[in-house]
Amino acid sequence: MKSSFLVCIASILCLFPCCNVNNNNRAWIRINNLGYQPDAIKIAVLGSEGIEPVTKFSLVNAYTDSVVYTSNEIKEKGMFGPFKSSFRLDFSKFKTSGMYYLKVGSTKSPVFKIDDNVYEGTADFLLKYMRQQRCGYNPFLTDSCHLDDGFIVYHPTKSGERIDVTGGWHDASDYLQYTTTSANAIYQLLFAYRENSMVFGDEFQENGLPGSNGVPDVIDEAKHGMDWLQKMNPSPDEYYNQIADDRDHAGYRLPNEDTVVYSEKYKGRPVYLASSKPQGLGVFKNRSTGVASTAGKFASSFALGADVLSVFYPKYAKDLKERSIRAYTYGKTHPGVSQTAPCKAPYFYEEENWKDDMELAAASLFKFTKKLDYKIDGLNYAISEPVSPWIGRDSIRHYQYYPFLNVGHYEMASISSKDNKELLSDFYRKGLKMIYERAKDSPFLVGTPFVWCSNNYVTAAVTQCLLYKKLTGDESFDEMEASLRDWLFGCNPWGTTMIVGLPNTVDSPEDPHSSFKVLKKYQTYGGLVDGPVYGSIYNSLIGLELYNKDEYADFQSEMMVYHDDAGDYSTNEPTMDGTASLVYYLSSLEKHGMKGRKRSRNVLDNSGAIVRGRTSRKKLTLIFSGHEYSDGVETILKTLKKHRVKASFFLTGEFYKNKANKDFIEKAMAEGHYMGAHSDKHLLYNDWSDEKKILVKHDQFTVDLINNYIAMEKFGILKKDATYFLPPYEWNNNIITQWAIQQDIQIINYTRGTLMHADYTIPNTKQYRSSEEIFNSVKDFEKREGLNGAILLSHLGSHPARTDKFYNSLDNLIVLLKDRGYVFESLSSLLGSK
Repeated sequence: MKSSFLVCIASILCLFPCCNVNNNNRAWIRINNLGYQPDAIKIAVLGSEGIEPVTKFSLVNAYTDSVVYTSNEIKEKGMFGPFKSSFRLDFSKFKTSGMYYLKVGSTKSPVFKIDDNVYEGTADFLLKYMRQQRCGYNPFLTDSCHLDDGFIVYHPTKSGERIDVTGGWHDASDYLQYTTTSANAIYQLLFAYRENSMVFGDEFQENGLPGSNGVPDVIDEAKHGMDWLQKMNPSPDEYYNQIADDRDHAGYRLPNEDTVVYSEKYKGRPVYLASSKPQGLGVFKNRSTGVASTAGKFASSFALGADVLSVFYPKYAKDLKERSIRAYTYGKTHPGVSQTAPCKAPYFYEEENWKDDMELAAASLFKFTKKLDYKIDGLNYAISEPVSPWIGRDSIRHYQYYPFLNVGHYEMASISSKDNKELLSDFYRKGLKMIYERAKDSPFLVGTPFVWCSNNYVTAAVTQCLLYKKLTGDESFDEMEASLRDWLFGCNPWGTTMIVGLPNTVDSPEDPHSSFKVLKKYQTYGGLVDGPVYGSIYNSLIGLELYNKDEYADFQSEMMVYHDDAGDYSTNEPTMDGTASLVYYLSSLEKHGMKGRKRSRNVLDNSGAIVRGRTSRKKLTLIFSGHEYSDGVETILKTLKKHRVKASFFLTGEFYKNKANKDFIEKAMAEGHYMGAHSDKHLLYNDWSDEKKILVKHDQFTVDLINNYIAMEKFGILKKDATYFLPPYEWNNNIITQWAIQQDIQIINYTRGTLMHADYTIPNTKQYRSSEEIFNSVKDFEKREGLNGAILLSHLGSHPARTDKFYNSLDNLIVLLKDRGYVFESLSSLLGSK
């Protein structure tokens, strides 16, 4: 959902086109669309259809249109891809926070932000996609899938037997599941938390539904994966490698509607044992030689889990420790790779290296056992594979060298002597030098290969830059790191970010190759898409057809191709492991931007609704709901205008459709108040018990909500501009919150503790509260707990039987709270401003 900062960017962007005609030749300035931290290297790229020289550029304040910085720090890079000329524009010396755009002649960049907080919340944002990829209970869909998994294949004595391996994550837009990618994802999530724990929030429960549970969401996600990994290791000599196969590729369908049948004899999907023997139930076979590649991943994930999860689940962590030791031993006795298995087609994960997996496992085991043998093993494995084999190559088979990042060198260096630490660091340096040599003539300074999953290679390279710098303090690759980072956020030929919805106010993937999006228009927020491929790869693909006109046609070339189109499975499919692998890097940037400060967050209730803004600031907001009564609208608007307060009005569809309310709605809009949704028919979603039993069906909820927005559209209020939603009766549970999330809607509610919401009650009832009682409750709560970040709710009117109207006290309330130092903000500003 858009924060107020993002909404602000959206309003400014319409004023500044990204491309203008310059001497009859079009040119574009590519930037990091998310923005830059003040002390970061900041280099934009200008690409042009012409060959005119560029000698200077300007940085312009986006609010005032005044030039704040001019520079001639420009490097000409010549022809590149679709551009006849290209230039690197360095404005790193400018460090003042604000909103800006770059200008060269008549060509302007998109507006961007410079601030310490530009990466705030980005690591948690990626977890949206991880939750959507869950198998078993899928919290995004609030439904379950693949509960019959599975039946064993390729086991010498157990083939055909039932094994419970429900859980984990689907690998991408298909529903296959691999230990290879899942174990790496688990490790990456745990590694991110171990290194940068302070950046992660707690807004979701262990099952992935909205609502905090006292455990950081990244830990919940890692444990979800770890629970599955344990199932894939049911005994000391059983390590399963894969669930399902390419028979899964049977067209678009949601996971809870998967009807692919793998066997007439057995229920569920096949579960492949990790084996040194070639596998493939159809015509095609893999080239497996051992089990160490899989066992090593089991071992390292179990070992890091034993460390990180011990704080949250001590008994669970003890089991992981024992499993990690057994898995490592199994890997040592079964060297080689266990590749994933094909069936109908010759496509599979063709992993050929395994010593990096065992290096990482050995380092992880040494950390908690302190046994020297592990340390010796780890160093030997590192020496045998000093540089990740994909580095320096143009042609790489699918997942031929995996993981793309060897974290083992970093972990080994942290436990090694000075000499060995320097040796291991130098392995990183050599790899980065090779990438740099491939990149140095490119305007984008990106030297990773543009094969399938190219963004995963970019993620690996940018992370290796950071790990190398942490080990050595050497800043030699800082510019390349910045370029790799910025590539993922829009400093690329197409000007788009490569993470769905991050940010969602400028160019980011909108049509990923995903059944969620194609069938239901559910967006895959947080997913890192595959990324561009060489033109030669794209042109060789069979069965690929774009669904829409290519919006990036001007930027395609034989060098590389990218499409934001669901029909392009080669460049625009999000992947689970790629997304997880980016969490560490983004969390590191967020940690850097915090400058040692603790992050203040919005407050959620147990349904996942936002019920309070950040309590670090003496700011609050007023919201009003309307359905049946509107007798207070004139008084309320008059009072708000008098005090220059912007409020929010949440109205039902019936309220919007009532002609008697038309003048009020238009006046409230004209005066700049937020106009939101409150359901169409004011349905009661849940009963009034503590269990909040659901009283509506999913489709009933969705249709009613959509109808509310349809009524709003008649006033020009678009859903994308009104994404906060106040549930009717201010009563819901986390299933309702999740159903709203499916529609890109965030539920909010009032801050408990005052009686303002009781202004609808009528005399001679048990619930009745007088205006004096309500007013005093606000004063008492403010004195007792403060109102920082409070969302104060009252109603636009009440039953005629109530003559003591609280809206007549609104003037005094605003005066009181202003006298006590509170600032009234709009809801979007209160909840979203940084």
